[in-house]
Amino acid sequence: MRTWAGSIAQPLWLQVGALAVADTAGLGEPSFQQLRIFLTLGEELHFGRAAARLHMTQPALSRQMKDLEKRLGVVPFSRDSRTVSFTEAGRGLTEEARVIVESMGRLRLRAGQWGRTLAGHVVVGTIGAEAAMPYTRAILEHLRASQPRLTVEIRSLNFTEHLVQLMSGDIDVAILRPPVPVGIELLELATEPRVACLAVTDPIADLAEISLADLGDRVFVDVPPEVPRVWWDFWAMDPRPDGTRVRYGPVVSDMEGLLLAVARGDGMCFLPAAARELFPRPGVRYLDVVDLSPSVSALGWPVQYRDRPGVRAVRAAASAIAVSSRGRTPPR
Repeated sequence: MRTWAGSIAQPLWLQVGALAVADTAGLGEPSFQQLRIFLTLGEELHFGRAAARLHMTQPALSRQMKDLEKRLGVVPFSRDSRTVSFTEAGRGLTEEARVIVESMGRLRLRAGQWGRTLAGHVVVGTIGAEAAMPYTRAILEHLRASQPRLTVEIRSLNFTEHLVQLMSGDIDVAILRPPVPVGIELLELATEPRVACLAVTDPIADLAEISLADLGDRVFVDVPPEVPRVWWDFWAMDPRPDGTRVRYGPVVSDMEGLLLAVARGDGMCFLPAAARELFPRPGVRYLDVVDLSPSVSALGWPVQYRDRPGVRAVRAAASAIAVSSRGRTPPR
């Protein structure tokens, strides 16, 4: 039997609240991981799919949910042999859990950014084959020579990740192919033609060169909605010079998925001319396009982070490489 000094003088609601606290003492607050599991299960309403998304086993997910129920004092989901659904309490707690998870994600992101600054660490994102390009190697060599105490992490990113992570600050800088959304500054590194990427079975695949008009209304490979549309509209040439809109087909997130879709004949795309040497694939043919505008390679960084030490160091190295390769001062 629990007693408290002076409990008789307390209002009944305070006495009930004290009992509830005592009953759950020692359990602690829900963990960040448990709240992520709660939100993911709420989106999937299926234990197996939620576990797969979170890269964990279904029994482990179930154990975490049972522990979360004890910590919260409510049951967020009802479950029978076939279905999972929100309880009224679970639905009511979803928004609060989402706010906590998103806030914790921002906290971790900012802590990582400051940690990199204090530790002399910089994260350079690359897309496609940018890590293998001569200007990238030259920038990294210059950075190693000029900033020997700075550690550099190269992170290869897919179509969906590269601009999202750059805009969020999850990476410090990126070597990429513009255009980019507002809020990202660029230093141009190189220019090269773009080529059409078609299946070898396409009727025009054996031509020496083609024009945009030769492509007619062929289906173009698409990217996920998280990718800024300004970027993919450029790569799809949408709209075409005559004003027609592009017809889109399969959605892909990375270069290998894109090339597989082309080889299968499910769609076409435009790529930098370097793809001929860097991405030869069975079933894929690259063609020169006489009236297709070129592609630019650039170093990009979020405007609000331009003066962070790591970002400033990479910018200086890229500027030095651009000066030596062009013989002129690059734009700032």
